[in-house]
Amino acid sequence: MLATVNAASTYGVDAHIIHVETNVAFGLPRFSLVGLPDRAINESSNRVEAALKNSQKEFPRGRITVNLAPADLPKEGSAFDLPIALGLLLASGQLDDIDIKEGIILGELALDGSLRPVKGILPITLEARNKGYKFIVVPTQNAKEAAIVEDIDVYGFESLIEVCLWLKNPSREKLVQIDIKALFNQSNTKRLADFGDVRGQEHVKRSLEIAAAGQHNIILVGPPGSGKTMLARRLPSIMPPLTLDEALETTKIQSVSGFTTRTGSLVTTRPFRAPHHTISHVGLAGGGSIPMPGELSLAHNGVLFLDELPEFQRMALEVMRQPLEDGFVTISRARMSVTYPSRVMLVASMNPSPSGDWIDPDMASTTDHLQMQRYLSKVSGPLLDRIDLHIEVRMVPYNDLMSMNTGESSEKIRNRVIKAREIQLTRFIGITNVFTNAQMDSRLVRKFCKLDESGDRILRKAMELLGLSARAHDRILKVARTIADIERSETIRAEHVAEAVQYRNLDRKGWLG
Repeated sequence: MLATVNAASTYGVDAHIIHVETNVAFGLPRFSLVGLPDRAINESSNRVEAALKNSQKEFPRGRITVNLAPADLPKEGSAFDLPIALGLLLASGQLDDIDIKEGIILGELALDGSLRPVKGILPITLEARNKGYKFIVVPTQNAKEAAIVEDIDVYGFESLIEVCLWLKNPSREKLVQIDIKALFNQSNTKRLADFGDVRGQEHVKRSLEIAAAGQHNIILVGPPGSGKTMLARRLPSIMPPLTLDEALETTKIQSVSGFTTRTGSLVTTRPFRAPHHTISHVGLAGGGSIPMPGELSLAHNGVLFLDELPEFQRMALEVMRQPLEDGFVTISRARMSVTYPSRVMLVASMNPSPSGDWIDPDMASTTDHLQMQRYLSKVSGPLLDRIDLHIEVRMVPYNDLMSMNTGESSEKIRNRVIKAREIQLTRFIGITNVFTNAQMDSRLVRKFCKLDESGDRILRKAMELLGLSARAHDRILKVARTIADIERSETIRAEHVAEAVQYRNLDRKGWLG
């Protein structure tokens, strides 16, 4: 007897509907699972058999064939346990001929028949709704995440027995509903570290405000204890809140990676990812036999913080160059190619030398100029070209450190950032995938970043003295455009260009601190 149960599998941040076809025929006992399953799916027969027996059901005897259609797409994960179990019960006559073709069923089975959460529920639910399915059945721990999607009924269950009883007598008792707008609006209750707690470093705060306003990449260079990490970790507190569309995008990536199985809800704050410097290039960009997102994608719509940048593997740093430019990562394998979004704001920090000292011609130093240049050369010029702001972070003077005066709060800075972002959103209406100044290409830079004669003269002199590349030229103009937006100026003035130029300290022509 043949039975079909609808399931789904994720590919990148998208999902595909998978039809689990189960056939039970007479013959010697044999269980065949076909359709490019991975090892976790191949092992499902053992979990399904134990779960059925411990749920007072029989594991059918005979020649069992389970096909995951379409058969040419690779499948992974344990979410097929529940649909396979239901397919066996339907094909063996232990469940009535119930029409479940209008829904999607997912879940991992424990040996006692209870259901465990699975990854990728949000993109799967979105795909199910878009394909016209009326309901989705998931483990209870996944129900809130699935309920984020409107216009589809979500049912959460604890065990295989509960699912079987519900199928015999469908009711809305297990229907899960949430108010997505209320959930999103209460997202800002989490208190973030505040810039008001930082003593001194006013020029660094100014540069971080510019970076947040235009979504510019930034690198902080200074000795240990100068406050680089502390300042970077406060950056999310001045960034604009996620829009609902951005929240859904971010949650999809977190869902595919399995992080939402713990929180079970919408991601409502901008991600802040700070991987250790021992991370591999695969961990940073993503990969695997069935490619999973890396830190670049997990930080999508948020901040990727790389502390002690020269200590990262050279290959890991170089693999970031194209994703930082394009806003997405494409991972190709023999069987498939997957694209993950990676529209991140890169924040990096580093010491000025191996010893952590600045080079001062008037003072003895533990590191000579040659050692310092060798240390700086660990970060390639092309990567530095993709970083808009290079900021020197000096040690905080004692008087500033002991001052009782509080700095400007994150809320005030954030308000200016939000207003600057609103100007940019208006400017880029009708332009695909461009929302901030940092995302402008050369054509848009020429259109929106026109200089007057004095501004052009300052930029020309900087290009000649510093030996800047064409990419650095465009990035100076983008930063100048952001500074003008913060000051609500329609035109880029000479002082905006001058300030933008001073944020290119690490350009390669003889910088020694």
